[in-house]
Amino acid sequence: MSDALVVDRLVVTRGERRFSPVSFVAPPGGAVLVTGPNGVGKSSLLRVLAGIGRIGEGDVVRPAGGVALMDEAHALDRTLPLGAALRFWARLDVAPESATRVAAALADVDLTELAAVPVRLLSAGQRRRAALARVVASGARLWLLDEPGNALDAAALDRLSALIARHRARGGIVVAATHQPLAWPGAEQVRL
Repeated sequence: MSDALVVDRLVVTRGERRFSPVSFVAPPGGAVLVTGPNGVGKSSLLRVLAGIGRIGEGDVVRPAGGVALMDEAHALDRTLPLGAALRFWARLDVAPESATRVAAALADVDLTELAAVPVRLLSAGQRRRAALARVVASGARLWLLDEPGNALDAAALDRLSALIARHRARGGIVVAATHQPLAWPGAEQVRL
């Protein structure tokens, strides 16, 4: 099972709060949609899966191949042109050829024409697609997406679904916390 993401009776904590235990297994090519009302720990769960949140109990076994997290803080330098902001992060990833990966990711999210535009000038939907490009360019096997459909129009949602399908077809794993219905074939539903 070392190629799978295994979450076993995981209790996530944030401050004094302890969230309900959760268990699931996401095999290579798998997708998990984490749903539930606001405040039940969806974002906190993703942070724990990324290795930056607190585990109260239980265990997480991450697959080899790296982890990429997309949350509400897109972590792109607002003063830099989009391409440069993405290349900064791509150089930190284990995958080689950061410039090539960034160019391909920008094309994947239909932002090639905006590579020279400072991040601060992008619309909300463009910033969301830029954050997705960061995940795509990472080369990570495990994608953790917090509300990936926020601020996306219909065409961008279709592009998101296509990118998820391609990642899964290559053996990647996706876990998304969402309030929106996302039509990802075969995705496991985990309600918190």
